[in-house]
Amino acid sequence: MANDASKIRFAPNGALYIAPAPVPGSSGGTTPPVDLGTANTVPTGYKALGYVDEGGVTLTPAIETQPVNAWQSAVPVLYNVQSASFSVKATLQETNEVTTELFWGAEWVEVMSGDPTPVGTGVFKLDLSSTPDLKELSLVVDWNQNAVRYRCVIPRAMISDRGAIQLSRTENGKYELTIEAMDYDGSLGYVLTNDDIVDVTP
Repeated sequence: MANDASKIRFAPNGALYIAPAPVPGSSGGTTPPVDLGTANTVPTGYKALGYVDEGGVTLTPAIETQPVNAWQSAVPVLYNVQSASFSVKATLQETNEVTTELFWGAEWVEVMSGDPTPVGTGVFKLDLSSTPDLKELSLVVDWNQNAVRYRCVIPRAMISDRGAIQLSRTENGKYELTIEAMDYDGSLGYVLTNDDIVDVTP
């Protein structure tokens, strides 16, 4: 196969979307998209996470294997899969309801005042529990270079790590998240594309 510079890809544009994870065996939750959609269009049932810092998004599929050794060979004769994982890491730049609730792992609730008829005060409170409830989510990562589009769908996932928030006079607040795929009917997720990279010749 000859070298082809036109096959070198960049990701100058993209977006992250989240939704509640689908509920296996029922019609509840979110239905993960099975098509590429259109650029800058939020998939049905999902919410956009807005700007991501200039480092972009890091996708890391991993397979951990264990060698099987034999008496008759100085090298492994087989490798056995011990575990598989797929993680997505990004640093969100927008401070809004979706990003802050995702980062803090809790929901904003308006502080009420007045008795016997409570009235909203315009102040919102986010409770950080000492025994937090781990919420499952569904994640879609879109990226494109002109008309060439890719979409990675993780139907069921959970936040596994959060970075520190740096409060600074000269730099905006950022929310660093690592999201790990979880099993969904035998799958970690899937990637869709219209890129001309597959040889369909019979």
